[in-house]
Amino acid sequence: MAASTSHAVTELLLSWNHGERAALDKLVPLVYSELRRIAHRYLNRERRGHTLQSAELVNEAYLRLIDASQVRWQDRAHFFAISAQLMRRILVDFARSRRYLKRWGGMQRTSFDEAMVVSPARSGDLVALDDVLETLAAKDGRKSRVVELRFFGGLSVEETAEVLKVSPDTVHRDWRFAKAWLAREMGNAGRSVT
Repeated sequence: MAASTSHAVTELLLSWNHGERAALDKLVPLVYSELRRIAHRYLNRERRGHTLQSAELVNEAYLRLIDASQVRWQDRAHFFAISAQLMRRILVDFARSRRYLKRWGGMQRTSFDEAMVVSPARSGDLVALDDVLETLAAKDGRKSRVVELRFFGGLSVEETAEVLKVSPDTVHRDWRFAKAWLAREMGNAGRSVT
């Protein structure tokens, strides 16, 4: 994203903070392709041929962003960090509900989730990764956020440092530690964080 666009996004987010609903309408076209890229990163980790598309995940995240009135947007990087977190939550919640439905047999629900046909094995990996990230967050919240921002959000080291208000060197150290810790916790049984 160009510097001028990045600045425009930040200005629109600040206007949205101050209750200007029109700012959100102007913001969406500026951030849509980046949100699709983040959604695509998430969905690339799922099996081929599932029916959920990047646009659907972005739309669901967008609906949740509209309701995020209590968030005080800081800048573009903060916006994408929150967006990535929402997308992760949407997919993890779905994976957990799939596991619940599988356990309880033939019960059926009709909702947005019907479009989210995800491989049970990959969903299990996502749930396991989420559980391990929650454990890491309890031990060291910043390292967990680094993983979330870098791995799920696709933010650069510099953007991650900006969001977390730390140096890029700190992000590099946290990232190396967190990857090793997660690999150990996930058992390296075909699951990895790269």
